[in-house]
Amino acid sequence: MKKLLLGLCAYLILTSAALAAVNLNTATKEELDGVNGIGPVKAQAILDHRKKNGPFKSVNDLQNVKGFGDKSVDKVRSELTVGSSKSEVKADTKATH
Repeated sequence: MKKLLLGLCAYLILTSAALAAVNLNTATKEELDGVNGIGPVKAQAILDHRKKNGPFKSVNDLQNVKGFGDKSVDKVRSELTVGSSKSEVKADTKATH
């Protein structure tokens, strides 16, 4: 019984990690490349766009990145999220302390 419970827990942990949405504002190239429909070239384009233009406000902003159109954004939408960038989180933390 313990082995079954342990196996179930391990499965749930691995599954939840695989289903976690990738944050466009904090993801590394490797994390973006791991999203089905985003390869290394598109991942780098996302990073370049983020560096030049700042954080994404919505997943729809991907349409402004070279290599992404309506269809490709719709394809990856369920695997992506947009949250605070690391610098925004640091700035918010400093402002509240």
